[in-house]
Amino acid sequence: MLLRGTISAPLPSLRLTSAAATPPQNVAVSWHSPTNKYSISDQDLDSRGFLLHRTIADLNLDHLNKVFVAVGFPKRDPEKIRIALEHTDSLLWMEYAKTKRPVAFARATGDGVFNAIIWDVVVDPSFQGIGLGRAVMERLVEELVDKGIGNIALYSEPRVLGFYRPLGFVADPDGIRGMVYSRKPKKQK
Repeated sequence: MLLRGTISAPLPSLRLTSAAATPPQNVAVSWHSPTNKYSISDQDLDSRGFLLHRTIADLNLDHLNKVFVAVGFPKRDPEKIRIALEHTDSLLWMEYAKTKRPVAFARATGDGVFNAIIWDVVVDPSFQGIGLGRAVMERLVEELVDKGIGNIALYSEPRVLGFYRPLGFVADPDGIRGMVYSRKPKKQK
């Protein structure tokens, strides 16, 4: 499902402690409350044993792939994951310090100026429901806004659209519909 967005208000600056097939539907981004910067502060995440990362350094791609599979994505070739991440403009992942494994992840690609698309938003099922997905998305959207990107889109399963609405994603008021190119499989002879 394609979701389209526009930013209506800039977010405050980012501060992180770093450790080295239904038809498409459109949504717009409208950030709600800059008074409480994040639903979970960096300090609270740290005290709960979650480390935030913005690079692929220290990211075990086999462990990330296990999270992808656990949420229903197909298993991916780790080399292709690496190439995709090297061509990603912004990413944020969260590591659980006790296991040294990724438990939440999201990334965005785009032109770096006008448009970005958010991909692969995942939270390990055993860590869902405690705010990690929201924490990753708040920070990723803020990074994109801080770069001046005014059009943020994302792909989402219809069953999780309710997760994105409280984050400010809404149906596109202009009614723009996205489309996806789909190749027909070649017939075997």
